[in-house]
Amino acid sequence: MAVVSAWSPSSWREYSALQQPEWPDSGRAQDVRRRLAALPPLVFAGEARQLTAALAEVVEGRAFLLQAGDCAESFDDFAAPSIRDKLKVLLQMAAVLTYGATLPVVKVGRIAGQFVKPRSSPTEHVDGVELPSFRGHMVNGDAPSPEARVPDPERMLAGYNQSAATLNLVRAFTKGGFADLNQVHMWNQEFVASSPAGQRYEVIASEIERALRFIAAVGIDVAALQQLHQVDLWTSHEGILLDYEEGLTRRDSLTGDWYDCSAHMLWIGERTRDPHGAHVEFLRGVHNPIGCKLGPAALAADVLELCERLNPARVAGRLSLIVRMGAGRVAERLPPLLRAVREAGHPVVWVCDPMHGNVSTTASGRKTRHFDAIMDELEGFFDAHADAGTWPGGIHLEFTGDDVTECLGGSEQVREDELDTRYMTLCDPRLNARQSVDLAFRVAELMRR
Repeated sequence: MAVVSAWSPSSWREYSALQQPEWPDSGRAQDVRRRLAALPPLVFAGEARQLTAALAEVVEGRAFLLQAGDCAESFDDFAAPSIRDKLKVLLQMAAVLTYGATLPVVKVGRIAGQFVKPRSSPTEHVDGVELPSFRGHMVNGDAPSPEARVPDPERMLAGYNQSAATLNLVRAFTKGGFADLNQVHMWNQEFVASSPAGQRYEVIASEIERALRFIAAVGIDVAALQQLHQVDLWTSHEGILLDYEEGLTRRDSLTGDWYDCSAHMLWIGERTRDPHGAHVEFLRGVHNPIGCKLGPAALAADVLELCERLNPARVAGRLSLIVRMGAGRVAERLPPLLRAVREAGHPVVWVCDPMHGNVSTTASGRKTRHFDAIMDELEGFFDAHADAGTWPGGIHLEFTGDDVTECLGGSEQVREDELDTRYMTLCDPRLNARQSVDLAFRVAELMRR
């Protein structure tokens, strides 16, 4: 058996760390990290433990995970209406999944920290000029100039402050009445309500309201049932910028365990999942629930080693495996992984990310994703689990509450010549609200099947 070395929040520095910015002044970066360490935590250890318990229900097939949000949050697009509209879409999707599949839905947002993106190359070409790649607003600017692309550690403090403000608003919305089931019609945004998916949603909303009236009519005090009036929305982001994550890691005063208090849940990306790399080393030591992306190159031996490194105690709800195989490869590549993990007895949440394996480029150079390819991967994911006798525990999506045209297809058939109409993403193409609700209905049908 391999000897596991002692862990500390900085032990990752002894390992190879991919996708990290080259700070021009390492001393300044160290100073920012010290300032982060002195700031209040964004989330609490007890909240992270509650999410682990909720995900343990997913492991047992008694709940379903909906993890969704922006591809990359922006420093430039930060306003209450934008956050509210994302929450509306997520609540709509959760209502459709809960009603359609009669299961609790664990709601995890890609929000309040998703400011960093891995890149396939350290440079990119913009208008014929080679520039350092844009790595997210917590690292550098997206403007096409050499000056904007210089990594600036002070951006980590800006990211912390925006995350804190976002969390404050999310908690107000989810606990202050906005998430009340009596508001199900209000969640149907104007530009969604007129779509086929929005009209199907209105039917469900009316049935939910009728059910609430029935409950009240038989004498149950609906006002006293907190589950009907507020929801738990957990935060998550890819734990890629290790200086930031280290700066927000705290020892819990109740248990003595370490928690990364930048989010309730962190995940490791496909590019940084080396079992002996810095990201796995860092996240193995914190007690948050964590995820790990698995692309089509993942082998059963790789996955089992990751399971042992990240969850050696085999705590249910601790580890989610987020597969992103691509529509044409999921049927071949996923079953051996399901079989190996099941036979080894690892209690994991299996999640499908149907977005990242299905990116294509149009003739004009736009990155896009086709709704049909996204659904094909989801169907392959559910079929593989049906064959293996395992539980398809959740979905991981990139969407926005804005009326964008970034992904092709869907019930209203966004065409290639329409992409430039409202193509607004900082990085990867996102589903718009209509496509997201449409997808939720189709996933509910897959769950019933």
